Amino acid sequence: MTLDVPAEPPKDTTRERVARSILENGPSTAAALAARLELTPAAVRRHLDQLLEEGQVEPREPRAHGARGRGRPAKLFALTPAGRDAFDQHYDDLAVDALRFLAETGGEEAVMAFARRRVATFEAEFAEVSASHPDLSPAEVLAVIFSRHGYAASVRQAPVGEQLCQQHCPVAHVAHEFPQLCEAETEVISRILGRHVQRLATIAHGDGVCTTCIPDTTRLSGSIPDKNGASS
Repeated sequence: MTLDVPAEPPKDTTRERVARSILENGPSTAAALAARLELTPAAVRRHLDQLLEEGQVEPREPRAHGARGRGRPAKLFALTPAGRDAFDQHYDDLAVDALRFLAETGGEEAVMAFARRRVATFEAEFAEVSASHPDLSPAEVLAVIFSRHGYAASVRQAPVGEQLCQQHCPVAHVAHEFPQLCEAETEVISRILGRHVQRLATIAHGDGVCTTCIPDTTRLSGSIPDKNGASS
């Protein structure tokens, strides 16, 4: 019988900083890591090689945006599931077993009720964070709240509005079996912002980042094509 043993956190302090920087900022090039951590590119590559050997990071080809220039684009390095497990996680086998029992005894509705209760405090925190950070947009306030709960969240501008990006999910393994946790998060984001939002990707289902699209309704209203193809 083979036991799944959680990966140990990187022993070297600098190597842990490299891994944590990828955790908090998403897939990164060696050059970006060097600049962010004020290290030499050679030092970063040495630690990346060790993390690659241990299976804690993996190389990825960057997505092409527009015309590609000369030369090969720099590789991105992303955390693997084992790499994420090396950091503190807010789940364990007991959590999965408890939700399985809840599903068996109370049904899917009971699991969903639990998931909604888990994120209910976000709404109370929203008023508090908004008051203390009046310079932040509503989406940025949500990013602060999610980061408080271990999601390493940030906001990016998108063509149709904003994207709430969560570089880490503290309950990813549980949510893989119980997607109600993701659904409840999406519901609370939509309810707090007072508009429809759409989950584009989740770490629980193998994506590198949990991404929620928050459309700007004022920008969308003037670009919806009518049945003849003209924008209204």
